[in-house]
Amino acid sequence: MRFRSATMAATLVAATVTPLALSLSAGPASAAPAKYADDFNGDGHRDTAVFSHGTDTRFSKGGGVLVTFGTADGPGTKTQFVDQASAGVPGADETDDFFGEIRTAADFDKDGYGDLAVSANGENVGTYKNKGTVTILWGGEKGLSGGTTVPFKGPKGVSGEARDFATGDFDGDGDPDLALVRDSKTYVYRGAFTRSGVKGSVTVLDKDTSSFYSTAVVSGKVDKDGRTDLVVIGDVVTPEYIASDAWFIKGGKTKLHPGKTLRLERVNGNGGQAERGGDGVIADFDKDGYGDIAIGTQIYDRDKGRVSVWYGSSTGPGRSARFTQNTPGVAGTAERGDWFGASVSAGDVDGDGYRDLAVGAYGEKLGAHAYAGGVHVLRGTRSGLTGTGSQWFARDTAGVPGGLEDESFGSTVRLRDTDRDGRADLYISADRGSLVLRGSSKGVTTTGAEPVNGDIISGMLQ
Repeated sequence: MRFRSATMAATLVAATVTPLALSLSAGPASAAPAKYADDFNGDGHRDTAVFSHGTDTRFSKGGGVLVTFGTADGPGTKTQFVDQASAGVPGADETDDFFGEIRTAADFDKDGYGDLAVSANGENVGTYKNKGTVTILWGGEKGLSGGTTVPFKGPKGVSGEARDFATGDFDGDGDPDLALVRDSKTYVYRGAFTRSGVKGSVTVLDKDTSSFYSTAVVSGKVDKDGRTDLVVIGDVVTPEYIASDAWFIKGGKTKLHPGKTLRLERVNGNGGQAERGGDGVIADFDKDGYGDIAIGTQIYDRDKGRVSVWYGSSTGPGRSARFTQNTPGVAGTAERGDWFGASVSAGDVDGDGYRDLAVGAYGEKLGAHAYAGGVHVLRGTRSGLTGTGSQWFARDTAGVPGGLEDESFGSTVRLRDTDRDGRADLYISADRGSLVLRGSSKGVTTTGAEPVNGDIISGMLQ
């Protein structure tokens, strides 16, 4: 837990960024923005990028990103490795830089190729150790190449470590913006992002008066105004309790608008586990045109886990619902150490127009295997998500390959329509034998289950 002084500047501060100069050729001005933010080579297929220390033929001291290019059938075999020793990338490949540890994608320069924002949380800056940097790696016909440093915003001497990223057009001007968590606050960098620098202002989001410490960010369109909204997940620490909250930030043309807060979970006393907020996604589960916010908190109720859903409306998020393994229709029983909600992902698995939610519970005990794990798929309906008709998959499910000894099944889940049949496929990672289950008109099916590299799944964006 990173604690802050009570005298820190409060709620909402705007500052102007000085563009950084870097001479790299820009993409064509007339190009349309990329259809997929993570299509780095512009071939129409989504790619993945994971943190890596290299390949069989190349080792990186400070880490980098290993890109696996997509195909019509999902992730392919063609890869690319980029680190700070790559041409045009700022900095140098140094031990423990952790370049690429945190990542997000957007077509920042709108040239038709997806770009990748990456952190280097161990990077030294001047005399400051482990100050941390953020770099935009630029997409192109051959994949990622070159990079531009995002200017640091914050007090001198404070760690620049980036904890999480989210992207979107928060002011509706057509330029992608970047939100990041740093020093327990959220910083929103407005575009334009170009190869010569960052030209917009920076807004600092902070709830200093309520002991709120940002840990994660989720972006999406909640209220139909055309601008991307932001949800900041954070810890709340008081002498009486420790909790986690979701704070809604409405996008705006000239400024961001802090809004409602939803309590995710709370434990009395101040001896709780730090960094309590969990994985999140925004999707339309009830098909009313408004984005709904789903956040998993795996440590809820002594690590039993819970998913909170905050439904969108014309005024932002309104009604909420909670799901656990005790919810009617959801398989199993909520037990200590299940970690239900450790990973969540949204997609329409049966093509009915309602987004569904995959929920990982990688600590689920099955038989003698304490951490066998499993995955639930909650169905979207006119009234929202429901446990009725939900699906459950584990290693002992008929048609699922592998054995229960391959633990942590469901540590990462992603729903993605990789075969373009209009139904999302379920990617599930495990310790050794990750796989994909295909979507169908009846939901996720085990027919045609295929193995897939687990590292690739961890690099899939929502």
